[in-house]
Amino acid sequence: MMRTHTCGELKANDAGEKVTLCGWVDTVRVQGKIGFLLLRDRHGITQFFLNPSLAKEFGTISKESVLLVEGTVNKRPENQVKKEMPTGEIEVVAEKIQLISRAETPLPIEVAEDTTTVIDKRLDYRFLDLRRKRIEAIFKIRSRLLGATTEFFIKEGFININTPKLTQSGVESGAEEFKIDYFGRKASLAQSPQIYKQMFVISGLEKVFEIGTIFRAEKSHTTRHLTEFVGIDFEMGFIKDEHDVMDVIERYLKHATKAVSHDCHNELQILGAQVQVPNEIPRLDISEIRKLLKERGKAVPEDDDLDAEAEKLLGEIVREKFGSEFVFALNYPWAKRPFYHMRPDGNQKGTRSFDLIYRGVEIGTGAQREHRLDILEKQAAEKGIDMAKLQFYRDIFRFGAIPHGGVGLGVDRIVEQMLNLGNIREAILLPRDPDRLTP
Repeated sequence: MMRTHTCGELKANDAGEKVTLCGWVDTVRVQGKIGFLLLRDRHGITQFFLNPSLAKEFGTISKESVLLVEGTVNKRPENQVKKEMPTGEIEVVAEKIQLISRAETPLPIEVAEDTTTVIDKRLDYRFLDLRRKRIEAIFKIRSRLLGATTEFFIKEGFININTPKLTQSGVESGAEEFKIDYFGRKASLAQSPQIYKQMFVISGLEKVFEIGTIFRAEKSHTTRHLTEFVGIDFEMGFIKDEHDVMDVIERYLKHATKAVSHDCHNELQILGAQVQVPNEIPRLDISEIRKLLKERGKAVPEDDDLDAEAEKLLGEIVREKFGSEFVFALNYPWAKRPFYHMRPDGNQKGTRSFDLIYRGVEIGTGAQREHRLDILEKQAAEKGIDMAKLQFYRDIFRFGAIPHGGVGLGVDRIVEQMLNLGNIREAILLPRDPDRLTP
């Protein structure tokens, strides 16, 4: 490796040690004939003392240039210790500096924590935006969340699968599909791994999960929608009802939030965010939710879905009434759910489905699926869907289908809500929306 240490690890007990560090120029200042250089990498910042010769040569080096610096660690006097810096106990006396890459000037965007650059411009230069500690912290937390997700589901006995992202046709609404030409045949980008999750559970794998990319051709310009996003999907067999699925989600959220809270303390501090580990998540019937919303002046028609305003208000009510940041909204109307959601016995207007709402934003939808082929075909007909065009999906249920259910959770929405980012595009490295295809 080019370096012996990172820019965030040297302490007082390293005094006297010869070290080599690499990083980006954060700031450089010259005072008389000497200078001081702050070198930055993803781990932190280290200050270097520059002698007159090095101060003259590198005193005007452009910010964000990349340097390799060799030197000796000095312990700072007690009155010069910078307690706000992890490396504040030391300073490295630079002895040799190698210019690896000079940054052009001016920079197209500010690489500063207090930047006023708008998000669209920052996304144009995301590679520079990521050098800010705040932005880096978001993706360290996201990485830990995804790691905790895999840990949890493997421990729970789920099998990690990868489903096709090129499909001939989907069970989901075709209106939201990205149509593509597949060597002369009509195809689309996968809106969901739903068909394949059900296929693999019924095949005998019983419990499967996937962290994968999902595409939706929704021309929506909101702070909560993307055309390409990452989902956490799982499906499980031999369930009694949808509550078995919600039980797993509860355990997952406890595991994931504990992991982030424990392992990302510094990153959460940088962002000023607090992560609450949920206890028991309230499970409210949609009819009860309508009553609660109506009491607060928000009317939701019986056969309608919750809009963004209703979700936000519900988040406030649940926090006040139950002390919870999460809530399951159960028994959504059949009119608003796909044909493969099971309906409760004796309630043709409802479904054994639920939404999961986190801090006033829906982050996932799940249900018990209909596994009885005759009923599945009737429900498809009610929705105007020709099962003959989904013969491979129909075949899954012909040779021994088990009761099953699952959920799809949006990673980007979870991260956005967890960190109070205010815009889902902050939660994904290179977001795609109706106006953005680059970088």
